[in-house]
Amino acid sequence: MSARIRTVVCVVLAGIALGCPPPAGAGDAEHGRADSGAPAAAPFWVDPESAAARQVRKWRREGRGEDAELLERIAGRPGATWPGWEDPRADVARAVAGAAEAGGRAVLVAYNIPHRDCGQHSAGGAVDAAAYRAWIGAFADAIGDGPALVVLEPDAVAHMVAGCTPPEYHAERLELLSGAVSRLKQHPGTEVYLDAGHSNWISNVGDVARSLRAAGVDRADGFALNVSNFQTTESEIRYGRRLSELLGGARFVIDTSRNGNGPLRGGAADAWCNPPGRALGRPPTTRTGVEGVAAYLWIKRPGDSDGTCRGGPPAGRWWPRYALGLARATAANDREASGG
Repeated sequence: MSARIRTVVCVVLAGIALGCPPPAGAGDAEHGRADSGAPAAAPFWVDPESAAARQVRKWRREGRGEDAELLERIAGRPGATWPGWEDPRADVARAVAGAAEAGGRAVLVAYNIPHRDCGQHSAGGAVDAAAYRAWIGAFADAIGDGPALVVLEPDAVAHMVAGCTPPEYHAERLELLSGAVSRLKQHPGTEVYLDAGHSNWISNVGDVARSLRAAGVDRADGFALNVSNFQTTESEIRYGRRLSELLGGARFVIDTSRNGNGPLRGGAADAWCNPPGRALGRPPTTRTGVEGVAAYLWIKRPGDSDGTCRGGPPAGRWWPRYALGLARATAANDREASGG
């Protein structure tokens, strides 16, 4: 690895720069502070060239020091890497190498299943099963022996169970997910968590559990909840425990990236898409203090758009105004919790 790359690689290890998670039952807006400043265990890679980090540097050059300081709440935290849909190798290799150099782990999202997202804002995916197998193989090869945690195919199982993925694609999707688990787990340094939706989506956890089993969760390290959503950590813990019981005690991870104020109230159909007034949630950590919860992660990168709703750019595109809103709301929560 070149000296230049080494200088921009960083990781947040135990006791450095991250807030420790509050005990279970604290941390979301209704319970108080979501972004504590005390140490925590979060051995995940912080990308020094993330969109948030670049925005901080830009705003400092422009004299927007206060906004840049607020945005450090995002830039200084470890977020997931979502590798390219055409060829994932460069993105995966860079994240894994950076994490390995600093003694941590990369958090990666494999998101390229055929017929993805039911034709919505993130529609697309691999053109067919053969293309997906080649893509996930390239993804796994790029990890190599490096340290990585992979969240596998957000929404892929839940969309089948919810009924928006046509039935004729179900058997192929389950086979592809199961094959992806096996392919990724050929690498002993890789943890794999199959996505399982969130607590406010599918009430019949038995249906979710059956699909997860068919997708190979028994060979994975567990399942993931709340990816790119806003449900409270407490609701995800309750839901995760119900699902875990049906899966023989499987562990799970929770995306806390934007759930500091919970979901948008009022029943709007697009409450998941760039909702206003949201805040950052519990910082990434493996020290959750909750049995069965393997980690809190920032899987959705705070500030990346959910889609072209509410004036946002296309899904996955960096949106500085929304990122700043998340940081401001979090700062307000912190002041309120401290009595300031």
